[in-house]
Amino acid sequence: MRITFVGAGRVATHLAKAFQSQHQIVQVFSRNLHHAQRLAAQVNAQAIDGVDQLNPQTDLVVVAVSDLVIPDVVEAIATFLPQCLIVHTSGSTNLSVVARKQQRAGVFYPLQTFSFEREVDWLETPLFVEAVTHEDLLLLTTLANSLSNRVYQYNSQQRQTLHLAAVFACNFSNYCYDMAQQVVDAEHVDFSLLFPLILETANKATRTNPKKMQTGPAMRGDQNILKMHQGLLAQSHRPDLEEVYRLMSDGIYKRHHSD
Repeated sequence: MRITFVGAGRVATHLAKAFQSQHQIVQVFSRNLHHAQRLAAQVNAQAIDGVDQLNPQTDLVVVAVSDLVIPDVVEAIATFLPQCLIVHTSGSTNLSVVARKQQRAGVFYPLQTFSFEREVDWLETPLFVEAVTHEDLLLLTTLANSLSNRVYQYNSQQRQTLHLAAVFACNFSNYCYDMAQQVVDAEHVDFSLLFPLILETANKATRTNPKKMQTGPAMRGDQNILKMHQGLLAQSHRPDLEEVYRLMSDGIYKRHHSD
């Protein structure tokens, strides 16, 4: 398959490199030509910075850009490649956003957190596909199966719900790690001492119901410890962390004592 990527960020980079072994990456398009050139050099593709330069022989265009600009990007591409299959990689953008502009429209969403510094285990990364036509859905399913052992045909509502859950499981939990590091850094305590606890917590969450694994003073309703912790945060002049601590503690307590 001949594939063009629109966008040269983390998602585009990892997907393009993963596809390269089995497919031809024709072009990498970015408004910032330097970014396009950086990725294109890695996947033996042509770097372009204008939609008028798109190769008409492209079979699939993968739009890996921020959700806000997807409609405008798709509209511009559709003008030059009206018969091409165009997909976006967003977890939260409805298929209809592409389908309104292009008859052959789809979604190719990898449920993973991406960074330039770390490789992706594609075999274990869930991939979610959706398309307007049955033929394109089969095409995207085959493409996804070439990367992953975990491929699912989810509709937009299911995918958006999953993306919301991913924000809690990934983005919010990572922010909690960041707050934990801020707390220990203030007293010159080694953050790596928490690594075994972090890994064991994540491991348990993947093996059983997280609710059953909840521990700590909020779950027990231990007001003495809760007040002490909030007092420490108040003394360190971190009202932001104190507020998060209070909200999450209240949520944990209600979750386990609502019956």
